[in-house]
Amino acid sequence: MLWADFRRPGLSEAARASLAGWLADPARKLVGHDLKEVLRLTPEGAACQARLLDLMLFSYLLRSASGHSLEELALEGLDVKPISPREAGWDKGAEPPPGSVALLAYAGERVELVHRLLPALLRDLEASPLERVYREIEEPLVPVLLRMEERGVLLDVGFLEAMSRDLGRDLERLETEIFGLAGEAFNIHSPQQLGTILFEKLGYPAKKKTAKTKSYATGAEVLEELARAGYPLPERILRFREVAKLKSTYVDALPALVGPDGRLHTRFNQAVAATGRLSSANPNLQNIPIRTELGQRIRRAFVASPGFELVVADYSQIELRILAHIAQEETLIAAFRRGEDIHRATAAVVFGVAPELVTAEQRRAAKTINFGILYGISGFGLAQNLGGMSPKEADRFIQAYLDRYPGVRRYVQETEESARRTGQVETLYGRVRRLPDIGSSNWNLRENARRMAINARIQGTAADLLKLAMIHVEKRLRAEQPEAWLLLTVHDELVLEAPEGTAAAVGALVREEMEGVASLSVPLSVELASGPSWYEAKG
Repeated sequence: MLWADFRRPGLSEAARASLAGWLADPARKLVGHDLKEVLRLTPEGAACQARLLDLMLFSYLLRSASGHSLEELALEGLDVKPISPREAGWDKGAEPPPGSVALLAYAGERVELVHRLLPALLRDLEASPLERVYREIEEPLVPVLLRMEERGVLLDVGFLEAMSRDLGRDLERLETEIFGLAGEAFNIHSPQQLGTILFEKLGYPAKKKTAKTKSYATGAEVLEELARAGYPLPERILRFREVAKLKSTYVDALPALVGPDGRLHTRFNQAVAATGRLSSANPNLQNIPIRTELGQRIRRAFVASPGFELVVADYSQIELRILAHIAQEETLIAAFRRGEDIHRATAAVVFGVAPELVTAEQRRAAKTINFGILYGISGFGLAQNLGGMSPKEADRFIQAYLDRYPGVRRYVQETEESARRTGQVETLYGRVRRLPDIGSSNWNLRENARRMAINARIQGTAADLLKLAMIHVEKRLRAEQPEAWLLLTVHDELVLEAPEGTAAAVGALVREEMEGVASLSVPLSVELASGPSWYEAKG
């Protein structure tokens, strides 16, 4: 075993050079846990040709809903509780001194644990179709994500500071309006005080009390229902919560996360979301609202470097296209092939009217159920989303939808039956989502697992396609547009940085790879835009 404490003069450079040499050798295998962090130690631009055997990703594929830290793997697979960082000397800002025996024991044990855990995990992976998912998707994605993280994205801190002041004034105005409607001042952040104001003082219709505190429920669903019924105070509370959350979570927090280079270096997590989707942390960019005005304003702060433009490539309705393909629903397939407005086409089919006669309300209902079906929506859920419709009416609407789209009905039934029989579902690429609660005697757990089953095949396949597209895009960029960078991925979109004057060429390259990543019964479609900021690029 070789031991190199990077804090010792000379050792860091020597270890990095050795690691870069190993990674450049396609005949070599690098074994470890969370190898992206190992690759981060190599000199910038070092090639990764070696095979990566990453135990964290093995575990993630084999049992996506479990924990994948080395500590969890050691406890479960070897019945060993490893030395903790605190026991090694990291505690309250302190760190172990160079040459520490405790640090040597900590590092040595982790190498030994990887060595002992590898055979069983590798055997299980190689005996499963998941080996292909690892080899073709997760393994080659590791250096792509590292390159994105290291590049980061430029943030306009001044814009966010000005936005923070504006939102502060908005919160003060909303607070005044809320107190005026309530007839008194109270703690807006206190559910108990809010419940008393709404349901006792103002006499709004109360739906339920929370099981734990026995106080009135004042969650978003309750407030949204009251707002739809025309009560003004719940609408203001919802707006106050939205502004306060975005201000604290993003507008005020993002500047503190900027590196010395002025760029935001988020971390992309491969082994968190059970669906196969990537998540991000520090910051979590996946939760920036896509369609709200505030979410769009926040995106103005993500800007291109001087001399560059941002290019945004977004899959159009990819999950509905995957549904049409997996379900082999001919009506949906034909509509996508003709390039129709799929929600208008669905409304025309379900309501039995010509597409040109579809009303805005009918299209909205069709859009709600198109996406709702992907998540196993119930009549009650659809009624809540649409408003003004009873659960029974919503049930009839869902049945009318399934009657007119028999392929979708078949997909739902077959997916549920297969999940109950096998306890899992798979994506088109063989990624597995296990559903231990699908046979639970608890209705809530069973129903939640049923919805997961319907959605997991679709969302997981979309995740696989996006990851494959990222791998292909990165390869093409390095060969044809080496000055362009892949920066971010959020949901179904990619954000890139391209030198001014090359945005069109880079966009065309990205579209070609994203749309050509798989051959489905329906065409994959990518929307492209470019501009000086993420907001302008999104249009």
